[in-house]
Amino acid sequence: MPEVTMTTPTFTTESERHVWQTLTDAMPPDWQVVANVRLMTERRDHEVDLVVLIPDAGIVVAEVKGGSVYYEDGGWWLTSGGQTRSIDPMGQVTDGLYELRRYVEEDPRWSGGRVRWTKALIAPYTDFADDFAAPESPRWAVHGRRDMDDLPARLEAAARKGDLAVPSAAQCDLLREILAGRSLPVRDVVALAAEHEARAERLTAEQATLLKVTRLLNRVEVRGGAGSGKTVLALAQARELARGSAESPAQRVALVCYSIGLAAHFKRLTETWPRRQRPAFVGTFEELGRYCGIDEFGARDNPDFWERELPEQIAAKAAELPDGKRFDSFVVDEAQDFADLWWQPVVALLRDPDQGGLYVYSDENQRVFDRFGRPPMALVPLVLDRNLRNTKQIAEAFRPLAPARMYAGGDSGPDVELVRCTSDEAINAADDVVDSLFEDGWEATDIALLTTGRRHPVQVEQQESLGQEGYWRSFWDGDDVFYGHVLGCKGLERRVVILCVNEKVGQERARERLYVGMSRATEQLIVVGDPDVIAEIGGPGVAARLGCG
Repeated sequence: MPEVTMTTPTFTTESERHVWQTLTDAMPPDWQVVANVRLMTERRDHEVDLVVLIPDAGIVVAEVKGGSVYYEDGGWWLTSGGQTRSIDPMGQVTDGLYELRRYVEEDPRWSGGRVRWTKALIAPYTDFADDFAAPESPRWAVHGRRDMDDLPARLEAAARKGDLAVPSAAQCDLLREILAGRSLPVRDVVALAAEHEARAERLTAEQATLLKVTRLLNRVEVRGGAGSGKTVLALAQARELARGSAESPAQRVALVCYSIGLAAHFKRLTETWPRRQRPAFVGTFEELGRYCGIDEFGARDNPDFWERELPEQIAAKAAELPDGKRFDSFVVDEAQDFADLWWQPVVALLRDPDQGGLYVYSDENQRVFDRFGRPPMALVPLVLDRNLRNTKQIAEAFRPLAPARMYAGGDSGPDVELVRCTSDEAINAADDVVDSLFEDGWEATDIALLTTGRRHPVQVEQQESLGQEGYWRSFWDGDDVFYGHVLGCKGLERRVVILCVNEKVGQERARERLYVGMSRATEQLIVVGDPDVIAEIGGPGVAARLGCG
């Protein structure tokens, strides 16, 4: 099967541009002209200067020659730029016509049989006599300087010669579509996102050199805004400590966070590491309690149990654990979520409470729970000030919510969009956005729909039917859009996020939830909700960037 390349009219010669302009200025509106059609076959390459599609007449394949063209001694000659050379314009256009016709007729979309095709030589600067004739070059197929004013009529008359079927307007449209190719690569949003992710991974890996500094420190707090690579560094920190080095022995490490979803992410990744590089414990604070032997837990809506009773129970159990069950170091991600009393059992589970390692990763601006815990010992602060994960447009949109001195270091991407509706209409409006993203080329697994208020009905259904473990497994293993809440998605990301602001003004920690939700998107962000509510929550900086005014 030959391959066709059709380009927009960018002419290499003035003669081609002149003929194109003359023809397109005077031809009827239902005609179509395709320029610069390149045809590649197994035998040779062909280039067709013009293909004129004339409904109810035929298809004209034209070769354009500038300079002085003449027929002498049984052949065609061209004089241009002070040089004369032999040419074969009719053989050239004939070969192009046959290959182009074969390409069209072999296309599975073409079912109209053979229609009229004819060839033409157009030499806009050469004057041909009215009685000119040459083998394979009748006067009606050759068009010179005196024919330019009447070129459309002459081409139509040439196209009507013969007794084959004439192409309809619909067939001309289809033929142009066929000449444009089929199954061609188009602007692929997924490919662009993958390229951006690869760059972000490289930059984050380069940033991991920061861990070299911590080798001499055992009490460190790494602070940084959303997108700064904290979670990636926390994983790298845990792996490096567990692996050990020539300077420091391998350690027994616990990698802990608050979020069930983030903990599931940690487990999936660490299970792929060599056994000697894995942390001894990976999980949530609740799972740390189970590790210590606690098997009865309070209700989810009982903050007194989770913030006071549970840490006291873990600390008591920790005192009974043998040395082999304790840890040399803790790595805590999203540490701003930890309650004050949670740090006591963490320290109690260290083999050496005074010198054991504590590596804390936090972003105070993502404190979405009313907990203001701090580790009970001094930590050396290290600051990450570059956003590596989000596009520049997304990072700029939530910059007023992020810590001071955060710089956008990602690639450029689509503008952040705002879909205006009431808070009560936000979920339905967000569902409509999902459909439009499919039309743009995004895959379901690229998309997350996150709410800031009540959960999306799909999330409620999935958590009830799949359980927490199955629900979070669908974040990675599922083949559909992920429906979640911003409170459960810290540390996680999706290429595309539809942030559904389905809450009213006045709810606690609303600003922090907006920050978390906006920063989960790495490539494209669509915010859905009441502009007045969003402006009230995010402040004038966010309102201006989203166009809430």
